[in-house]
Amino acid sequence: MSPAARQATDAPVVTVRDVNKKFGTFDALSDINVELGKGEKLVICGPSGSGKSTLIRCIAGLEKRVSGEISIAGRRLDSDCANASVLAGVIGMVFQQFNLFPHLTVLENLTLAPRKVLKTSKTEADALARKMLERVHLSAHGGKYPGQLSGGQQQRVAIARALCMKPQVLLFDEPTSALDPEMVHEVLDVMASLASEGMTMIVVTHEMSFARSFADRVLFLESGKIVEAASAATFFNAPSHERSKAFLRKSFPGWFINDRHRFQREFRAAGERASGRLRQHGLRLSEAMARSP
Repeated sequence: MSPAARQATDAPVVTVRDVNKKFGTFDALSDINVELGKGEKLVICGPSGSGKSTLIRCIAGLEKRVSGEISIAGRRLDSDCANASVLAGVIGMVFQQFNLFPHLTVLENLTLAPRKVLKTSKTEADALARKMLERVHLSAHGGKYPGQLSGGQQQRVAIARALCMKPQVLLFDEPTSALDPEMVHEVLDVMASLASEGMTMIVVTHEMSFARSFADRVLFLESGKIVEAASAATFFNAPSHERSKAFLRKSFPGWFINDRHRFQREFRAAGERASGRLRQHGLRLSEAMARSP
């Protein structure tokens, strides 16, 4: 666990308790329980349709839920999200498709929410926006429009926009899924930098190599249920559930190689144990024959 995570306070920053969500008669989430301390990084993974994005949207106050409790930094979110405004300045959200306003410049995209929601002055909002653009290595692009940027650049702008709200928790919903492979590292590098600075983060991702090095804990979902909740070290090195193992074999080739090597070692060890037992049996048989008349 990272130093930031080890300094987590006793009171969780994020609490999700007995959360259930339906779409019509379909159970999208069933009895979800999660707690996250300050500075921790949680990765939510699982097959498509498992409820990952639904869960993170519920935490962000973007989806109503049937039942259960969600609170962020001590602020409780109503099940119908009627009081979602209580999360302003507490959480930041980064979406799959960037969700930037195409008719606004990069700088205007970053300053809109602080000025409208937090009532920040234009001077202060502009200064903070430029600082955040520098943080994501885009300080020269403030006057451009989103359409003039690459996908990786747009997603970094989206991260900077979220940071301009000075959040305590950052949520990422598959932030690299809409990017060309060559652009993925741009976004992951920024996320890793934020993590190293102690930002509390919840990330839905299919980037398992990144998740392994980034996460403190992993939540594996299937069919709206938690199949496995474990530390990243346990999940990637010794998952307890067969479904988790099957997922890792398909989505993380490096894990398959490690798993195959682990199987080979266990197979060899079992063979050596069996050979030892046979040798002992043969020795006892030889001794018995030697003693016989």
